[in-house]
Amino acid sequence: MKEHYDFKAGEVILVDKPLRWTSFDVVNKLRWKLKKQYDVKKMKVGHAGTLDPLATGLLIICTGQKTKISQELTADDKTYTGTFLVGKTTPSFDLETEYDKTYPTDHINDELMNKVVNEFLGEQLQTPPIFSAKKIDGKRAYESARQGKTIEMRQNLIRIDHFTIDSKDFPEVHFEIKCSKGTYIRSIAQDFGKKLGAGACLIALRRTKSGEFSIDDAKSVDEWLEIIENTEVVKD
Repeated sequence: MKEHYDFKAGEVILVDKPLRWTSFDVVNKLRWKLKKQYDVKKMKVGHAGTLDPLATGLLIICTGQKTKISQELTADDKTYTGTFLVGKTTPSFDLETEYDKTYPTDHINDELMNKVVNEFLGEQLQTPPIFSAKKIDGKRAYESARQGKTIEMRQNLIRIDHFTIDSKDFPEVHFEIKCSKGTYIRSIAQDFGKKLGAGACLIALRRTKSGEFSIDDAKSVDEWLEIIENTEVVKD
């Protein structure tokens, strides 16, 4: 563990984001503690790549002057693990919304699933979920989706470098995916189901890597709060 931190000057810290916390919840919690510890009214704190509330794992937080490189860090490739549920869909492609359709899965076997996995590798156009933070006409897409409005989502060019599955718990299918920034794993779940001739949705997601950073080096929010509290503050 690093012995000395200068959060005011600038640090890059790795947080293991808890389930149901937003990325901004983590930023706000750490910022509040830092402002209190340093006895200042303002403290630069931001994240380098948001994580959905229903996802856990690696969240990169930048403080002080390090916030200037947050956009650079956001551009890095990401690695995720998680679980698809084959045979059911939801409007949000994950468990934010209730199941809306059920599909037969008797025709699905490992050979078909592995064939579908290979079809995802490489560059492709992906349609983001309507329940996403993408801005459409200056408004977050999920705001319109929750109001029942029809939204046309523009496709993005993404890249998938690595995609493996474990189907021992079928219809739950565990996966690991390495992808370019801006990739929606929820959309991969939706498309995975379609390519299988059935439906699928995302029921668990964890980010394990972002660029050179790994979840193995991350600490919980509480651990970071304790480190901040025990940080020696050098007065200007």
